[in-house]
Amino acid sequence: MFSDTGHNWKQYRQEDSIGSFPGNSNADSVVQYKLQQPAIARFLRLIPLSWNPNGRIGLRLETQGCPYTSDVVALDGGSGLVFRWSPGARRSSKEVVSLKFKTLRNSGTLLQAAGEGGLGLSLELERGKLQLLLRPGGTSSPSPRPLASLGSLLDDQHWHHVAVERQSAHLNLTVDKHSERVHIPAEFSHWNMEQLSVGAALSLDSQKPLVPKRNFQGCLENLLYNSMNLIERAKHNDQQVTLMGNVTFSCAEPVSVAVTFPGPQSFLQLPRAMASSSGGVSVGFQFRTWNKAGLLLTFDLPDEGGVAWLHLSEARLWLQIQKAGRAPLELRAGSALNDGQWHSVDFTSDRGRLSVSVDEGGGGVAHASPSFPVSVRHQLFFGGCPADQDNNQECTNPFDIFQGCMRLLSVDHQPVDLILVQQRLLGNYSHLQIDMCGIIDRCSPSRCEHGGRCTQSWTIFHCNCSDSGYNGATCHSSVYEQSCEAYKHNGNTSGHFYIDVDGSGPIRPQLVYCNMTEEDTWMVIQHNNSELTRVRPSPDVNQILVHFDYSTLEEQLSAVLSQSQHCEQELAYRCRKSRLLNTPEGSPFSWWLGGPGSGRLQAYWGGAQPGSQQCACGLQGDCVDPQHYCNCDADRLDWTEDSGLITHKESLPIRSLVLGDVQRPGSEADYRVGPLRCHGDKNFWNAAFFDKETSYLHFPTFHGELSADISFLFKTTASSGVFLENLGIRDFIRIELRSSTQVVFSFDVGNGPLEVHVQSDVPLNDSRWHRVRAERNVKEATLRLDQFPPATQEAPADGHFHLQLNSQLFIGGTASRQKGFRGCIRSLQLNGVTLDLEERARITPGVRPGCPGHCSSYGSLCQNRGRCVERAAGFHCDCGLSAFTGVFCHSEVSASFQSSTSVSYTFKEPYELMRNSSAPPSSIYSDVTLRGENVSLSFRTNQSPALLLYVSSYYREHLALLINKHDELEVRYKLDSSREADVLRSRVKSLANGQLHTVTVRRLSDSVSVQINQNAREDFNLTSDGEFNAIKSLVLGRVQDSDLDPDVSTLASLGFSGCLSVLSFNSISPLKAALLHPDTSPVSISGPLLRSSCGSSASANPYAAENKHHLSDQSGSVGSGQPLVNAIRTDSALIGGVIAVVIFVVVAVLAVTGRFLYRRKETYRNQEVKGVKREDSPDFPFTSQSDSQNVCGENRKEYFI
Repeated sequence: MFSDTGHNWKQYRQEDSIGSFPGNSNADSVVQYKLQQPAIARFLRLIPLSWNPNGRIGLRLETQGCPYTSDVVALDGGSGLVFRWSPGARRSSKEVVSLKFKTLRNSGTLLQAAGEGGLGLSLELERGKLQLLLRPGGTSSPSPRPLASLGSLLDDQHWHHVAVERQSAHLNLTVDKHSERVHIPAEFSHWNMEQLSVGAALSLDSQKPLVPKRNFQGCLENLLYNSMNLIERAKHNDQQVTLMGNVTFSCAEPVSVAVTFPGPQSFLQLPRAMASSSGGVSVGFQFRTWNKAGLLLTFDLPDEGGVAWLHLSEARLWLQIQKAGRAPLELRAGSALNDGQWHSVDFTSDRGRLSVSVDEGGGGVAHASPSFPVSVRHQLFFGGCPADQDNNQECTNPFDIFQGCMRLLSVDHQPVDLILVQQRLLGNYSHLQIDMCGIIDRCSPSRCEHGGRCTQSWTIFHCNCSDSGYNGATCHSSVYEQSCEAYKHNGNTSGHFYIDVDGSGPIRPQLVYCNMTEEDTWMVIQHNNSELTRVRPSPDVNQILVHFDYSTLEEQLSAVLSQSQHCEQELAYRCRKSRLLNTPEGSPFSWWLGGPGSGRLQAYWGGAQPGSQQCACGLQGDCVDPQHYCNCDADRLDWTEDSGLITHKESLPIRSLVLGDVQRPGSEADYRVGPLRCHGDKNFWNAAFFDKETSYLHFPTFHGELSADISFLFKTTASSGVFLENLGIRDFIRIELRSSTQVVFSFDVGNGPLEVHVQSDVPLNDSRWHRVRAERNVKEATLRLDQFPPATQEAPADGHFHLQLNSQLFIGGTASRQKGFRGCIRSLQLNGVTLDLEERARITPGVRPGCPGHCSSYGSLCQNRGRCVERAAGFHCDCGLSAFTGVFCHSEVSASFQSSTSVSYTFKEPYELMRNSSAPPSSIYSDVTLRGENVSLSFRTNQSPALLLYVSSYYREHLALLINKHDELEVRYKLDSSREADVLRSRVKSLANGQLHTVTVRRLSDSVSVQINQNAREDFNLTSDGEFNAIKSLVLGRVQDSDLDPDVSTLASLGFSGCLSVLSFNSISPLKAALLHPDTSPVSISGPLLRSSCGSSASANPYAAENKHHLSDQSGSVGSGQPLVNAIRTDSALIGGVIAVVIFVVVAVLAVTGRFLYRRKETYRNQEVKGVKREDSPDFPFTSQSDSQNVCGENRKEYFI
């Protein structure tokens, strides 16, 4: 410990932990220590922590220091110094003011710098913190504006160093070893300090303090302005220095002895001899603490017995007195007394009146008039009770122990000399630290990151991370993923998500839309206008400037563009007599700004190359006028358009548009700048494969002194290996696979090695991806593995916590080239920064970039028979064999049917029957003969009876699923044309109740099973043959075939009204084919067929108004008559809208008529295979009639999918 006066000792701390110095272990060796933080003091105190058990006690100590010059001045709260600069004096562009101060008061003005017009800065103590305030000029004297706040508990009567450095509009404030950079207003760039007031705030034209009560009281040392010693000048009566009040050039400070109660065994006992015998008692003291609860004072009452407790509860002061046979007495005063500030307490009982006051009444006063005298029986106990009391206990404590500091104790108005207590000449004590206050502010500076709110008790601090978007002991780790790609691989579907592009880094999370409906996962970032907008020219303005504000910050946009594999933004211009770029040789009429910041000028248009001053048609050579490189540059009266995608990431995003040729008579134009769209996360798939135990990658030293998080994915077949290692002189950090079921995170920050283990229930060397996340901070270390519960290791309360590393960072191995890792490591991030493993692996022997084989880990995301397909960086789900669609084959495909709707899927066309008429029937149909079916579908309906599905055969065989008149499901199999159909009736009731029901029918030869919803499976046996011969077609809804059995004909003519969803027949999905691929599948549709979400279990009323898309609504590109979002004139928009409606109706009628005739025709002719883009897969199983035959003909007798 050290002190400046021989009192008020302070513990030396290194890295905010108590400094301890192990000595030598023999008689001759010398142990030397260099203090990390210098201690400027006149007195040192050594406290032995343990004695030598094998010898005598002895110590030889030598301290070495440096020369130190000290010029001090003492201010008494009514005095001060004023320094004025001569007018016109040459000033430096950089100004630095530094000083040291010590004080017992928690408020007061240290410095105030004033310039022209009263504009100035001031440094003020407020509740023990130092605040930098901006004081605006003017006579109205508005309230000062806080710029920064640093330090805490600065009223501890110890020296504190302060420095203020100003250069232009930037300012650095330093308090002790902590600094903060502040940007001050622009008017300070030419501001000159004319007056510096020390100890008081003075105006330029007056020598009176602005706020007398806020003057500084204490001592200042070495007050320097640009290395000029101002206190020395004041000593020599420099004419630029004015002394105000009683200023002394020595530091005579009052002696205030404090006592610290650090733990549960701490107490202070004062004898009764100091208490009054007049029947009353008066006790006073000051305390400071961070705890909300704790015993401050207790004593027994005389005579009939009783006890009084003065304690803190919920940061309020409570007095509780219990006496036998009397009602308990309670008084309360004060609030928020756990703020670390000194609070005074006065407890008085005299002549039947009891009072408790806090902060001399300013914090509250409580009174009572008890019916019994309140005085001290024997002893006063402060802070707690002795642990080793006899049976006649004089002290009981039903409350928490007190942890904090006390000073200025008095009993019956007589001060208590704590030095006598320390010398065991007065009272008794245990586990106290006398003549010092050991309070520490663990929230200054706050260790809580990303805006987490810090609260503390005497021993620990806590971070409240709510609403910050981060979690962990210090709010270090982001709760959000870093890209849409990562959300997709967690099994999420399209929607709005918060993206944290740098994980635990400084960039805040942003809300974006993730479009996962396509094979690529798109991140969509909107701006303030992405709609087609009419240009609105203004009189006397030759150019129109349009600026686009994005929903994300600049650093967020930059990070998204950097980590994405591809980004694009649509740029479109519709024009009529409005030129765009003119020619590459001339100056462009219009241009745009894009890229970082406010953007750089770009003179090319969407679909063209940077710097080309062309549009997409100029690059493709198909402009309407070959002499120009943009359609709009043809300057025609007809509407035309230049549009395309900007894909050059250095030019994105588009910041603003400048449109020039819009003022001429007859000129009209619209523009559209789409949202920024990016896909592909380069960080997420960045991987390296280590094929030897001796192979490794090395990177620069990892810097994570106070907080470090490491995350990565790995897959391996090895049972052990080191993933990562970084060494220091003594410190280190390492993550390793210690066994096939255990991952270990180990490190040392100077307190000895610590390990955190996570044990897996399954082997980790299964060649599947596993995710590891490790974090270390000043409070704890955590390790997470996949979805297992995290393991945590708390940091020592008073230990080292700076991680000091100096070697290279090794990935996949160690510096000794032993215990290396064999396998893949992917997406390695340290404190939110992704290490480029692939780039380093390309130049490192024994390591290969990339790591294929993702379906083993992510294949389970492909649902409903979707097939996982490998990609170089990732995977996608092929939904070709699934009745579902979507990125994970999870979206149900449903349609609403009316009684006239009919959907027919044809397995065998009639023209093939005629072409092969010479062949025997068995040879014609052998390839579509089935020995079993697997049929599943979901439905909603209120109709009974109703036909759900009908499968016909050229041999007059059929399969029918229907709901009978009793609302029961019937399955009718007729597999022998000479016999009656087998009718299989389920026992499940009420199927025509408008609710969603799921039916599965499976047949193998003559065995049939039926399951409805979650009911038990029902098994049946057929009496007919087990082969379904020569299947012809599958029909949903109304059956228009005239060659039907009488028992089905009536029901088939009624059609079906309701909803059908996710229907599959073996490998065929007829409903999906009709809705998504009507032009490339052997389906014919008649009547209205509406795609709907009626098959979703969340759809409460499937027949209410829904978001439905009719098949005929698949229109092409928007015509010139489309209404605009921001049209310039309402009448133009109305006329255009009317024209658009008329054109749409005519086109729709022609399209429906042509479609009907085409469907009629294709029933009798061969359907040609068309090469078109398909939604789910290029090898979709019902792409053509011939494809479907091949599917059914793979096995002549048995075919199941």
